[in-house]
Amino acid sequence: MAKSVGSYIFNAVRGGAVGTSEALPGISGGTVALIVGLYDQLIGGAGHMVSGIKRYLTDVPRGRGKDRAMAQFRQVEWSVLVPALIGMAVALVLALLLIAPLVEEYTQYAYAIFFGLVLACLWIPYTGAGRSWRVGHYLIALAFAVLTFFLTGLPGANLPTHPVVVFLVASVAICALVLPGLSGSFILLAVGLYGPTKDAVGNLDFVYLGTFALGMVTGLAVFVKVLQYLLENFHHMTLVVLTGLMAGSLRALWPWQSEEREILPATDVPVTVTLMVIGFAVIVGAIVWERRKRERLEAAQRRPDVTVH
Repeated sequence: MAKSVGSYIFNAVRGGAVGTSEALPGISGGTVALIVGLYDQLIGGAGHMVSGIKRYLTDVPRGRGKDRAMAQFRQVEWSVLVPALIGMAVALVLALLLIAPLVEEYTQYAYAIFFGLVLACLWIPYTGAGRSWRVGHYLIALAFAVLTFFLTGLPGANLPTHPVVVFLVASVAICALVLPGLSGSFILLAVGLYGPTKDAVGNLDFVYLGTFALGMVTGLAVFVKVLQYLLENFHHMTLVVLTGLMAGSLRALWPWQSEEREILPATDVPVTVTLMVIGFAVIVGAIVWERRKRERLEAAQRRPDVTVH
Protein backbone atom coordinates (compact mmCIF):
# COMPACT_ATOMS: atom_id res chain seq x y z
CA MET A 1 0.00 0.00 0.00
CA ALA A 2 2.82 2.37 0.91
CA LYS A 3 4.39 1.84 -2.46
CA SER A 4 1.08 2.52 -4.19
CA VAL A 5 0.50 5.72 -2.22
CA GLY A 6 4.05 6.82 -3.00
CA SER A 7 3.48 6.32 -6.72
CA TYR A 8 0.29 8.39 -6.58
CA ILE A 9 2.14 11.20 -4.84
CA PHE A 10 4.98 10.98 -7.36
CA ASN A 11 2.56 11.24 -10.29
CA ALA A 12 0.76 14.16 -8.63
CA VAL A 13 4.09 15.96 -8.24
CA ARG A 14 4.91 15.32 -11.90
CA GLY A 15 1.52 16.69 -12.90
CA GLY A 16 2.13 19.66 -10.62
CA ALA A 17 5.31 20.47 -12.52
CA VAL A 18 3.34 20.52 -15.77
CA GLY A 19 0.58 22.66 -14.27
CA THR A 20 3.08 25.14 -12.86
CA SER A 21 4.70 25.58 -16.25
CA GLU A 22 1.34 26.32 -17.85
CA ALA A 23 1.01 29.38 -15.60
CA LEU A 24 4.36 30.80 -16.68
CA PRO A 25 4.57 32.64 -20.02
CA GLY A 26 7.18 31.18 -22.34
CA ILE A 27 7.63 27.66 -20.96
CA SER A 28 5.51 24.89 -22.44
CA GLY A 29 3.57 22.38 -20.40
CA GLY A 30 4.26 19.82 -23.13
CA THR A 31 7.98 20.44 -22.73
CA VAL A 32 7.79 19.85 -18.97
CA ALA A 33 5.69 16.72 -19.56
CA LEU A 34 8.57 15.43 -21.68
CA ILE A 35 11.05 16.28 -18.92
CA VAL A 36 9.14 14.46 -16.17
CA GLY A 37 8.25 11.48 -18.36
CA LEU A 38 4.50 12.08 -18.53
CA TYR A 39 4.15 13.05 -22.17
CA ASP A 40 3.25 9.70 -23.79
CA GLN A 41 0.94 8.75 -20.92
CA LEU A 42 -0.88 12.09 -21.07
CA ILE A 43 -1.34 11.97 -24.84
CA GLY A 44 -2.30 8.30 -24.93
CA GLY A 45 -4.56 8.52 -21.90
CA ALA A 46 -6.34 11.64 -23.12
CA GLY A 47 -6.78 10.10 -26.57
CA HIS A 48 -8.35 6.93 -25.19
CA MET A 49 -10.60 8.97 -22.88
CA VAL A 50 -11.88 11.03 -25.80
CA SER A 51 -12.48 7.89 -27.86
CA GLY A 52 -14.23 6.19 -24.95
CA ILE A 53 -16.56 9.13 -24.32
CA LYS A 54 -17.32 9.41 -28.03
CA ARG A 55 -18.17 5.72 -28.33
CA TYR A 56 -20.26 5.79 -25.16
CA LEU A 57 -22.32 8.71 -26.48
CA THR A 58 -22.84 7.05 -29.88
CA ASP A 59 -23.19 3.37 -28.94
CA VAL A 60 -25.38 3.45 -25.81
CA PRO A 61 -28.27 5.47 -27.32
CA ARG A 62 -28.28 3.06 -30.27
CA GLY A 63 -28.45 -0.01 -28.02
CA ARG A 64 -24.95 -1.22 -28.86
CA GLY A 65 -23.85 -1.38 -25.25
CA LYS A 66 -20.78 -0.01 -23.51
CA ASP A 67 -18.20 -2.61 -24.53
CA ARG A 68 -16.34 -0.49 -27.07
CA ALA A 69 -16.28 2.50 -24.75
CA MET A 70 -15.06 0.45 -21.79
CA ALA A 71 -12.33 -1.08 -23.95
CA GLN A 72 -10.99 2.42 -24.57
CA PHE A 73 -11.27 3.40 -20.91
CA ARG A 74 -9.32 0.29 -19.85
CA GLN A 75 -6.35 1.43 -21.94
CA VAL A 76 -5.99 4.60 -19.86
CA GLU A 77 -3.35 4.44 -17.12
CA TRP A 78 -5.71 5.83 -14.49
CA SER A 79 -3.24 5.38 -11.64
CA VAL A 80 -0.95 7.79 -13.46
CA LEU A 81 -3.41 10.11 -15.15
CA VAL A 82 -5.78 10.91 -12.26
CA PRO A 83 -3.11 11.96 -9.73
CA ALA A 84 -1.25 13.85 -12.46
CA LEU A 85 -4.36 15.80 -13.47
CA ILE A 86 -5.18 16.63 -9.84
CA GLY A 87 -1.64 17.81 -9.23
CA MET A 88 -1.73 19.78 -12.47
CA ALA A 89 -4.94 21.63 -11.57
CA VAL A 90 -3.84 22.48 -8.03
CA ALA A 91 -0.37 23.62 -9.14
CA LEU A 92 -1.82 25.72 -11.97
CA VAL A 93 -4.00 27.72 -9.59
CA LEU A 94 -1.22 28.14 -7.01
CA ALA A 95 1.28 29.16 -9.67
CA LEU A 96 -1.06 31.80 -11.08
CA LEU A 97 -1.51 33.26 -7.60
CA LEU A 98 2.02 32.92 -6.20
CA ILE A 99 4.69 32.26 -8.84
CA ALA A 100 3.48 34.25 -11.86
CA PRO A 101 3.82 37.60 -10.03
CA LEU A 102 7.45 36.77 -9.24
CA VAL A 103 8.12 35.95 -12.88
CA GLU A 104 6.62 39.28 -13.91
CA GLU A 105 8.84 41.10 -11.40
CA TYR A 106 12.06 39.23 -12.27
CA THR A 107 11.32 38.45 -15.90
CA GLN A 108 14.91 38.51 -17.17
CA TYR A 109 16.16 36.08 -14.56
CA ALA A 110 13.15 33.78 -14.86
CA TYR A 111 13.42 33.66 -18.64
CA ALA A 112 17.14 32.90 -18.36
CA ILE A 113 16.38 29.76 -16.33
CA PHE A 114 13.58 28.74 -18.69
CA PHE A 115 15.83 29.33 -21.71
CA GLY A 116 18.42 26.93 -20.32
CA LEU A 117 15.76 24.36 -19.46
CA VAL A 118 14.17 24.32 -22.91
CA LEU A 119 17.52 24.43 -24.72
CA ALA A 120 18.61 21.25 -22.96
CA CYS A 121 15.19 19.69 -23.56
CA LEU A 122 15.77 19.73 -27.31
CA TRP A 123 17.71 16.52 -26.79
CA ILE A 124 14.54 14.66 -25.73
CA PRO A 125 12.49 14.84 -28.96
CA TYR A 126 15.70 14.84 -31.04
CA THR A 127 16.60 11.38 -29.77
CA GLY A 128 13.10 10.22 -28.86
CA ALA A 129 12.41 8.25 -32.04
CA GLY A 130 15.60 6.22 -31.80
CA ARG A 131 16.32 6.84 -35.48
CA SER A 132 18.95 8.85 -37.27
CA TRP A 133 18.06 12.21 -38.77
CA ARG A 134 18.58 12.83 -42.47
CA VAL A 135 19.10 16.12 -44.28
CA GLY A 136 15.38 16.41 -45.00
CA HIS A 137 14.55 16.05 -41.33
CA TYR A 138 16.86 18.91 -40.41
CA LEU A 139 15.30 21.11 -43.10
CA ILE A 140 11.76 20.36 -41.85
CA ALA A 141 12.75 21.08 -38.26
CA LEU A 142 14.42 24.31 -39.39
CA ALA A 143 11.28 25.41 -41.24
CA PHE A 144 9.10 24.92 -38.15
CA ALA A 145 11.72 26.58 -35.97
CA VAL A 146 11.71 29.66 -38.20
CA LEU A 147 7.90 29.75 -38.20
CA THR A 148 7.74 29.49 -34.40
CA PHE A 149 10.52 32.07 -34.04
CA PHE A 150 8.50 34.51 -36.17
CA LEU A 151 5.21 33.89 -34.35
CA THR A 152 6.72 34.28 -30.88
CA GLY A 153 8.31 37.56 -31.94
CA LEU A 154 5.04 39.21 -32.90
CA PRO A 155 3.85 42.05 -30.64
CA GLY A 156 0.94 41.31 -28.35
CA ALA A 157 -2.69 42.02 -29.17
CA ASN A 158 -5.48 43.12 -26.85
CA LEU A 159 -8.57 40.99 -27.46
CA PRO A 160 -11.79 41.65 -25.54
CA THR A 161 -12.92 39.30 -22.77
CA HIS A 162 -16.08 38.34 -24.62
CA PRO A 163 -17.17 34.75 -23.80
CA VAL A 164 -16.79 33.65 -27.43
CA VAL A 165 -13.25 35.07 -27.55
CA VAL A 166 -12.35 33.48 -24.21
CA PHE A 167 -13.70 30.11 -25.40
CA LEU A 168 -11.77 30.19 -28.69
CA VAL A 169 -8.51 31.40 -27.12
CA ALA A 170 -8.72 28.75 -24.39
CA SER A 171 -9.29 26.02 -26.97
CA VAL A 172 -6.09 27.08 -28.75
CA ALA A 173 -4.02 27.74 -25.62
CA ILE A 174 -4.71 24.27 -24.20
CA CYS A 175 -3.01 22.77 -27.25
CA ALA A 176 0.26 23.99 -25.74
CA LEU A 177 -0.25 21.44 -22.98
CA VAL A 178 0.25 18.62 -25.48
CA LEU A 179 2.51 20.40 -27.96
CA PRO A 180 6.07 20.94 -26.71
CA GLY A 181 7.52 24.28 -27.72
CA LEU A 182 4.37 26.34 -27.33
CA SER A 183 3.33 27.94 -24.06
CA GLY A 184 -0.35 28.30 -23.21
CA SER A 185 0.38 31.28 -20.99
CA PHE A 186 2.43 32.87 -23.74
CA ILE A 187 -0.52 32.54 -26.12
CA LEU A 188 -2.76 34.23 -23.54
CA LEU A 189 -0.16 36.94 -23.09
CA ALA A 190 0.11 37.46 -26.85
CA VAL A 191 -3.64 38.05 -27.23
CA GLY A 192 -4.01 40.12 -24.05
CA LEU A 193 -5.91 37.57 -21.96
CA TYR A 194 -3.18 36.53 -19.53
CA GLY A 195 -3.96 39.31 -17.05
CA PRO A 196 -7.76 38.84 -17.19
CA THR A 197 -7.37 35.09 -16.73
CA LYS A 198 -5.10 35.50 -13.72
CA ASP A 199 -7.52 38.06 -12.26
CA ALA A 200 -10.45 35.69 -12.84
CA VAL A 201 -8.67 33.01 -10.80
CA GLY A 202 -7.93 35.46 -7.99
CA ASN A 203 -11.45 36.89 -7.98
CA LEU A 204 -13.22 33.54 -8.48
CA ASP A 205 -15.01 34.76 -11.60
CA PHE A 206 -16.86 31.52 -12.28
CA VAL A 207 -18.48 32.75 -15.51
CA TYR A 208 -15.09 33.54 -17.06
CA LEU A 209 -13.48 30.43 -15.61
CA GLY A 210 -16.33 28.20 -16.75
CA THR A 211 -16.13 29.54 -20.30
CA PHE A 212 -12.37 29.12 -20.26
CA ALA A 213 -12.63 25.54 -18.95
CA LEU A 214 -15.19 24.63 -21.62
CA GLY A 215 -12.85 25.96 -24.30
CA MET A 216 -9.97 23.98 -22.84
CA VAL A 217 -11.96 20.74 -22.85
CA THR A 218 -13.13 21.29 -26.42
CA GLY A 219 -9.69 22.17 -27.77
CA LEU A 220 -8.02 19.28 -25.95
CA ALA A 221 -10.62 16.77 -27.17
CA VAL A 222 -10.03 17.76 -30.79
CA PHE A 223 -6.29 18.30 -30.81
CA VAL A 224 -5.20 15.37 -28.66
CA LYS A 225 -6.69 12.86 -31.10
CA VAL A 226 -4.80 14.48 -33.96
CA LEU A 227 -1.53 14.36 -32.05
CA GLN A 228 -2.15 10.80 -30.87
CA TYR A 229 -2.70 9.72 -34.48
CA LEU A 230 0.49 11.44 -35.61
CA LEU A 231 2.58 9.93 -32.81
CA GLU A 232 1.23 6.44 -33.50
CA ASN A 233 1.58 6.58 -37.29
CA PHE A 234 4.31 9.15 -37.98
CA HIS A 235 6.27 9.06 -34.75
CA HIS A 236 9.68 10.07 -36.04
CA MET A 237 8.42 12.87 -38.28
CA THR A 238 6.21 14.20 -35.48
CA LEU A 239 9.22 14.39 -33.18
CA VAL A 240 11.17 16.17 -35.92
CA VAL A 241 8.46 18.84 -36.07
CA LEU A 242 8.28 19.06 -32.27
CA THR A 243 12.03 19.59 -32.11
CA GLY A 244 11.71 22.48 -34.55
CA LEU A 245 8.84 24.00 -32.58
CA MET A 246 10.82 23.81 -29.34
CA ALA A 247 13.91 25.34 -30.96
CA GLY A 248 11.92 28.24 -32.41
CA SER A 249 10.13 28.83 -29.12
CA LEU A 250 13.44 29.83 -27.53
CA ARG A 251 12.75 33.26 -29.03
CA ALA A 252 9.93 33.72 -26.52
CA LEU A 253 12.33 32.95 -23.65
CA TRP A 254 15.17 35.24 -24.66
CA PRO A 255 15.95 37.16 -21.46
CA TRP A 256 16.74 40.47 -23.15
CA GLN A 257 13.46 41.53 -24.74
CA SER A 258 10.76 44.07 -24.03
CA GLU A 259 7.06 43.41 -23.43
CA GLU A 260 6.56 44.24 -27.13
CA ARG A 261 9.01 41.41 -28.10
CA GLU A 262 11.76 43.82 -29.14
CA ILE A 263 15.30 42.52 -28.58
CA LEU A 264 17.14 44.67 -26.04
CA PRO A 265 20.86 45.17 -25.34
CA ALA A 266 22.22 42.59 -22.92
CA THR A 267 22.40 43.71 -19.28
CA ASP A 268 23.50 41.93 -16.11
CA VAL A 269 25.13 39.31 -18.33
CA PRO A 270 27.07 37.27 -15.69
CA VAL A 271 24.04 36.55 -13.51
CA THR A 272 21.72 35.94 -16.46
CA VAL A 273 24.11 33.55 -18.21
CA THR A 274 24.75 31.73 -14.94
CA LEU A 275 21.02 31.14 -14.54
CA MET A 276 20.87 29.84 -18.13
CA VAL A 277 23.64 27.37 -17.33
CA ILE A 278 21.88 26.27 -14.14
CA GLY A 279 18.64 25.62 -16.04
CA PHE A 280 20.56 23.72 -18.72
CA ALA A 281 22.43 21.64 -16.11
CA VAL A 282 19.23 20.68 -14.30
CA ILE A 283 17.80 19.08 -17.44
CA VAL A 284 21.08 17.41 -18.38
CA GLY A 285 21.21 15.92 -14.90
CA ALA A 286 17.60 14.71 -15.22
CA ILE A 287 18.31 13.13 -18.62
CA VAL A 288 21.42 11.35 -17.33
CA TRP A 289 19.56 10.13 -14.23
CA GLU A 290 16.64 8.84 -16.31
CA ARG A 291 19.00 7.05 -18.72
CA ARG A 292 20.86 5.32 -15.90
CA LYS A 293 17.60 4.35 -14.26
CA ARG A 294 16.41 2.82 -17.53
CA GLU A 295 19.69 0.94 -17.95
CA ARG A 296 19.38 -0.48 -14.42
CA LEU A 297 15.80 -1.51 -15.12
CA GLU A 298 16.78 -3.25 -18.35
CA ALA A 299 19.62 -5.01 -16.54
CA ALA A 300 17.21 -6.14 -13.81
CA GLN A 301 14.78 -7.48 -16.39
CA ARG A 302 17.57 -9.59 -17.81
CA ARG A 303 18.32 -10.83 -14.25
CA PRO A 304 14.99 -11.44 -12.49
CA ASP A 305 16.70 -12.08 -9.15
CA VAL A 306 17.85 -8.41 -8.97
CA THR A 307 15.61 -5.78 -7.39
CA VAL A 308 15.79 -2.23 -8.81
CA HIS A 309 15.57 0.66 -6.32
